[in-house]
Amino acid sequence: MRLRLATWNINSVRLRLDLVERFVRAEKPDVLCLQEIKCQEDQFPRAALEALGFPHIAVCGQKGYHGVATLSRIPFKRADRRDLCGRGQARYLAVALDGAAPGRKPLSCHNVYVPAGGDIPDPAINDKFQHKLDFLDAMTAWFGGYRAKGKNRMILVGDLNVAPLPTDVWSHKQLLKVVSHTPPETSRLEQVRAAHDWIDVMRRHVSPEQKLFTWWSYRNRDWRASNRGRRLDHVWATPALDGAAVAMRVLDQTRDWPRTSDHVPVIADFEID
Repeated sequence: MRLRLATWNINSVRLRLDLVERFVRAEKPDVLCLQEIKCQEDQFPRAALEALGFPHIAVCGQKGYHGVATLSRIPFKRADRRDLCGRGQARYLAVALDGAAPGRKPLSCHNVYVPAGGDIPDPAINDKFQHKLDFLDAMTAWFGGYRAKGKNRMILVGDLNVAPLPTDVWSHKQLLKVVSHTPPETSRLEQVRAAHDWIDVMRRHVSPEQKLFTWWSYRNRDWRASNRGRRLDHVWATPALDGAAVAMRVLDQTRDWPRTSDHVPVIADFEID
């Protein structure tokens, strides 16, 4: 099965529905995972997205911020909406895609939006940062509880709000005390990755020695010239899918689109038997 999977923190799906439509028509993903949809489930523009060729849609939304949605051309058997951290926020959604060969483990897609963490990297005075650390710890416990690590066929995507490598930020030295690249965050993200032996698909296609970003602040007037970016969006796969990701692209051109998100989409193409 050829599978094109895309992930995008859209920063309000209703406000940027036209950009989603533009992206889908150009890139034709089979599965599109959106984060920060900023709407309740009954407000989600389901009809417009079904018209784009996504008859299978799962939404985990809430009033105001947060929220994730998975759109698929491929049927899925179930949708698991889970409050990983117990704070009542819509940040995790998993679906099990149909089409697995007889006798093979199902293919599941996990769509995650990790809390941003606020501005101060001190959990003693910033509850948002504590929430972020707690959420990452909850992810470690959740995925660590899965059995059959070598056989599970899972893909995890989303805005994980952590840039783990020195080359995932524009300046490792200057951002060590800036939320998204601090040691408490990067060490916890590594614990999440190790909990189920996840493979960093993006870094399989772009050397860890090379800079790689998916987010540029709205504060940068000329984001491309300054290039002060961070890699906050990720695509991971379990060892059972090692080698299945045959291509990966970061669509930084969307950062120039009008009224766009500060994140850009990431596409991974998989060949899955």
